[in-house]
Amino acid sequence: MPPSSPIPFRNCRWLALAFALVVTARADFLEKVHDSLSLNDSQDRFHFQLSGLVDLETYFIDQPAPGLIFSSRNFLLNPRLRLFLDAQIGSNIYLFAQTRVDRGFDPSDDGAQIRLDEYFIRYSPAKNINIQIGQFATVVGNWVQRHDSWQNPFINAPLPYENLTGIWDTGAPDETDELLEWGHVGEYDTRDYSDKYLRLPILWGPSYSTGAAISGSCGRFDYAAEMKNAALASRPESWNITQTGFEDPTFSGRLGFRPNEMWNLGLSASGGPYLRSNAVPDLPPGRGIGDYRELVLAQDLSFAWHHLQLWAEFYEARFEVPRIGNADTFSYYFEAKYKITSQLFGALRWNQQLFGTVRDEDHRSKWGNDIWRIDAALGYRFTDYLQAKLQYSFSRQETLRNGENLIAAQVTLKF
Repeated sequence: MPPSSPIPFRNCRWLALAFALVVTARADFLEKVHDSLSLNDSQDRFHFQLSGLVDLETYFIDQPAPGLIFSSRNFLLNPRLRLFLDAQIGSNIYLFAQTRVDRGFDPSDDGAQIRLDEYFIRYSPAKNINIQIGQFATVVGNWVQRHDSWQNPFINAPLPYENLTGIWDTGAPDETDELLEWGHVGEYDTRDYSDKYLRLPILWGPSYSTGAAISGSCGRFDYAAEMKNAALASRPESWNITQTGFEDPTFSGRLGFRPNEMWNLGLSASGGPYLRSNAVPDLPPGRGIGDYRELVLAQDLSFAWHHLQLWAEFYEARFEVPRIGNADTFSYYFEAKYKITSQLFGALRWNQQLFGTVRDEDHRSKWGNDIWRIDAALGYRFTDYLQAKLQYSFSRQETLRNGENLIAAQVTLKF
């Protein structure tokens, strides 16, 4: 079907479902559903809670599709079901699992699939010490802590988490010109971007990789450290322990400081190999995956005062590229959310990513196209269990003048 084709009739059933959710999602009914999905012990020895999120998203895309949207069409309908299992056993053990049914981890034209995206067990031997093991989101930054569709005031992620660069994880460039070809998009380029899924961002969304972590607090300070099987930039296929082992682990950590109830400041760092095993034949003789890492230094802050919330993150990233050297990039965003009424809120976000230079024969050239993007969103929370969001994004990439506009809508039902 060409991109300009109208919405297929078969997709109308999803629109009908969205309307049905709005009509039937009464707070009292969903509260009963929530209570019926819990199991409690009368002596407080355990507590089990099954809950979920149903998302119906629509994207109106100015091709080529931006970020982590994988579609060649101008319209994409992306339904998603998330099921969460929380289990508290005694006062020291907590278990969590997240199962998703959707069209892929990121919005795409693919068929339906079901996955276990998150699972971990956490043991708390003391009040301010938590030790967990499993597959779970990274401890780096502050967006991950609010990344699900109910808490995120936007529909997509900030630029550092989804802007794809010219770094591949399945192969290494033979020379600088090849890296520049991967990293640059020519002006008015109309290619089909068949290599898009080979590219990596600084962080791939919440980075649900596998490993172990320790976290806790001490007075006004928070700390977290993790050892994972994949770098922050790694794609979802690399997160599972059956796909990527611990031969070349990634180490990450965050130190947070809360001077008062309004402010929360953080400093994060991470380092680990970003290449996959099938890139080994492309490496120089005698070198392995562990010799080429993604190094990240990040700063984050959040502020809350009455109806206003502010967030910001700054990411300095370096990819160690075989035969070329260091490919550096810097990305950041500022985000604001304002609660207009008890149910209506607005949000505005400014994003930007800048690329460093690499040596190209007798001079230096940028290895990627600088980009900026502005996101504006309006959301309405009908009840404690139903909300809707509408978002518009405009981006401008160096030497690129197409694929600049994105309109998205999302209806979320919580149960």
